[in-house]
Amino acid sequence: MLHASLTVDSAFRVADVNPRTFGSFVEHMGRCVYTGIYEPGHSSADEDGLRRDVLDLVRELGVTAVRYPGGNFVSGFRWEDSVGPVADRPTRLDLAWHSTETNAFGLHEFQRWAEKAGVEPMMAVNLGTRGVAEALDLLEYANHPGGTAWSDQRIKNGARDPFGIRMWCLGNEMDGPWQTGHKTAQEYGRIAAETARAMRMVDPGLELVACGSSSSSMPTFGAWEATVLEEAYDQVDYISCHAYYEELDGDLGSFLASGVDMDHFVESVVATADHIRAKLGRKKRINLSFDEWNVWYNTRFEAQGKPTEWAVAPRVIEDEYNVADAVVVGGLLISLLRNSDRVTAACLAQLVNVIAPIRSEPGGPSWRQTTFHPFAQAARHARGTVLRVEPVAPVYETKRFGEVPVVDAVATHDGDELTVFAINRHQSDNVELALDLRAFPGHALVEHSVLSDPDVRAANTQDDPDRVRPYTADTGSVTDGRLTVSLPPVSWNVVRLRRTAG
Repeated sequence: MLHASLTVDSAFRVADVNPRTFGSFVEHMGRCVYTGIYEPGHSSADEDGLRRDVLDLVRELGVTAVRYPGGNFVSGFRWEDSVGPVADRPTRLDLAWHSTETNAFGLHEFQRWAEKAGVEPMMAVNLGTRGVAEALDLLEYANHPGGTAWSDQRIKNGARDPFGIRMWCLGNEMDGPWQTGHKTAQEYGRIAAETARAMRMVDPGLELVACGSSSSSMPTFGAWEATVLEEAYDQVDYISCHAYYEELDGDLGSFLASGVDMDHFVESVVATADHIRAKLGRKKRINLSFDEWNVWYNTRFEAQGKPTEWAVAPRVIEDEYNVADAVVVGGLLISLLRNSDRVTAACLAQLVNVIAPIRSEPGGPSWRQTTFHPFAQAARHARGTVLRVEPVAPVYETKRFGEVPVVDAVATHDGDELTVFAINRHQSDNVELALDLRAFPGHALVEHSVLSDPDVRAANTQDDPDRVRPYTADTGSVTDGRLTVSLPPVSWNVVRLRRTAG
């Protein structure tokens, strides 16, 4: 058996837990919207055609904010198509995903869904095929109280109160050649700055996100962020990060260490943003919006080739997630929490069916994927202040990242509640993890929850939706300020403590 240790101390403060860390993403892609969150003919559909069973799972997942409507989709989106009587809305080709968009679900439907789900809308504007004027029109439509052409149109369409959207993404992945309206960093930085400046003329209090790199493997990574921020630093609040991870060529060891890459991504973008801050002589710091992250088996998707038909809501990247995928998602959540001082918004991409923690079938059931559980537990129990912990643990060799610790962890502290989130990356051995809790006298163990399985490829399916779920481990008590817990191989662990005395 392997041994590791860590110390938890309130002095090791990172930042307050930001609720937006637990955001997600709804794009008009595949079945995320149609037969995902919206299916008027379903037995669970409410008066707005929203699936109640999916809404229940979204609430259980603990999602706080949702980015919409894309994603690559937004770079061809004409927002005006998605408002007004549904029968009058035009059907369009979606170039991003080679599908047909009916616009049956649009801005008003999304706003009603967000209200019912209890999430904050995070809107993206089209800076691929459109620009400043269209972004201003959308802002006026969504947020202005009334008395203007667009705000009165919103009222006419059934929404007397403004939507009040505070956070706006200025385009999507504009560094990617696949993006409709792809731009150079200089071109994008200029239009982002112009759009942001104009939007702030309407409302100075908006929170605006500039597009960063689509991944850290992009050839322009780093240089893109620097150029964009030189153009738009004064006008924006965030730079975005996008990262997806998959197991390649059976290299499970590197896959389980994906959080190492996320840490590097964050560190690199922070360094670049702070360099531009120093270069421009500014006081304001740019934060990071990690508004697309997940496990995505993209190589499988690309191997299928482009579809030949312009289908409506086709089945696209409906990856089935297993235990190892869930542990990686847990590790990525640990990375996001550890970097809460600069990553102040994040979106698990996506929410339903498309590389998602929630699956649903047309006319059928919905269920939780394995990745649902670490997200839901982190969203529920990560409260108060993030505390940095430095596990002392054995290392193992990976092809991609060199030596990596077998244990990664982070903690949060809120009043009498203390929670440690930890993963064991080792593929065969348990790790005895000793927690030094002397800085938290009087705290007793409430629960040690574990997600693991002897079969790391085990998954939840429509026929067996609860095959993988967290269970309570038989763990001892805190003695002399020390607690030892056993972390099974390839596992996600949540250790909860509460002060009972002192």
